Amino acid sequence: MAEIWTPDELGRIHDADELEIATPRADGTLRDWVPIWAVCVGTHAYVRTWKRRDTGWYGQVVDSRKARIRVPGLERDVFVAAVGAIDIELRAGVDAAFPSKYGRYGRGTVERMTTEEAAATTLRLDPQPRDRTVDDP
Repeated sequence: MAEIWTPDELGRIHDADELEIATPRADGTLRDWVPIWAVCVGTHAYVRTWKRRDTGWYGQVVDSRKARIRVPGLERDVFVAAVGAIDIELRAGVDAAFPSKYGRYGRGTVERMTTEEAAATTLRLDPQPRDRTVDDP
């Protein structure tokens, strides 16, 4: 069964002003942490970039499909799923979540996150299973 975010984890992602993301190098070490905006819709967490680039965090995440994220009180490895061609209802939810969470940064800044170009970069962050030991419940 696939891992899902707990309500506490989703709350921490939602409450954090920024989520930090780091992608793995070929040798497994992490690149530098990059602060990005993240929103929660339903039981999922989503990120986007307003300026799609094949370099930088976005290109690295798309290539590896894995990353580590952190917000206060949470650090977790994630699988990354490209959902740029999302259905209309989900797109509307993600589009609405950005101004709801980040509207204080000004209309122009937030509007860039809801353009067609930005919506095409939508990525869903799915928690990777945690390593369990024999003593874990």
